[in-house]
Amino acid sequence: MNGFPETLAEAVEVLRGLPRRRAGVDQARRSVAEWCAAHPDSRAQLVVDVRPGSPVVDYDLLLEHPDGGTVAVTASTEDGVPWTVDHSTHWAASKVVAVDGLQLSVQTALLTLRAHADRDRTLQDDLIDHCLLVLAAAEEPAPSQEELQQASDDFRRRRGLHSAAAMRRWLEEVNLTPDAYQNHLYSLAKMRRFRTRVESESAKTYFADHAAEFDRVSAVWAVGPHAQLAELAELAGDGDPFAALAGAVARPSGELTVHVAERAAHELPAPLLEAARSVPVGPVAHGEAYLFGAVRDRRPAEPDAATLAAAGRAAFAAFLAGRRAVADIEWFWL
Repeated sequence: MNGFPETLAEAVEVLRGLPRRRAGVDQARRSVAEWCAAHPDSRAQLVVDVRPGSPVVDYDLLLEHPDGGTVAVTASTEDGVPWTVDHSTHWAASKVVAVDGLQLSVQTALLTLRAHADRDRTLQDDLIDHCLLVLAAAEEPAPSQEELQQASDDFRRRRGLHSAAAMRRWLEEVNLTPDAYQNHLYSLAKMRRFRTRVESESAKTYFADHAAEFDRVSAVWAVGPHAQLAELAELAGDGDPFAALAGAVARPSGELTVHVAERAAHELPAPLLEAARSVPVGPVAHGEAYLFGAVRDRRPAEPDAATLAAAGRAAFAAFLAGRRAVADIEWFWL
């Protein structure tokens, strides 16, 4: 019979060889049972730690020491994943932010960021808005199967997961179990319903208070260095700014971009939002450059279906901005 040091060394190797996925737990138990049968004096017991919302499992092996007491053996495999990520589901390391008392886990945060990766926002804004929406939608009734399916369809469509096989691969890649995915869909469906309700209930009021934002506006503007735009403004003088901008189009410059578009007023660059027709605007600061332009035509908005839908979205954005402004936000990792 081997001494305890040899038994301990063997136990480490046994642990290192166990499968790390939930599907392999039964196999792991059989392997340990066979090893225990060969080492009855160790009175070994296998402890399986199933990580929440993850297909990955960890193992401990408890061995009875010859002189009394129990020795716990843990062996982690080297898979290239940093410790802080590998153990992010531990209660003491799994929280990213708390908003009005709602704590956001690392796993939910990562899933949320994947869902919003195409938006021109900071990651912090996305996480805060997710928390605010979870809180706001808490009182919404449980989603129907149809709503859950719609949430799933939208989620998969945005990621190009058009088959069951592709979906299974994605879940495997992000270490997400089907149950955890369903829980995420449940939250998404409730938030979707809340957002739809707020947009529908707020659209007409928001349009009445901000009708000018939805006017159809035809405008021309140039963006670039201040010196070049100042030259355009001087050419325009008190006359026709469009002639000066047309000249910029005829003489293209790598430093100057000229835009000709018809859009809703709120989709135009901010300096043109409330500009009067044919009145030159600029040069004024615009992002990291400057802007010079003018409005050619402005047609008052009508409260048709498309315009009211846009007003509803704007109302919801204003709602979130208001909630964010008064939220109690505490960052744990940033």
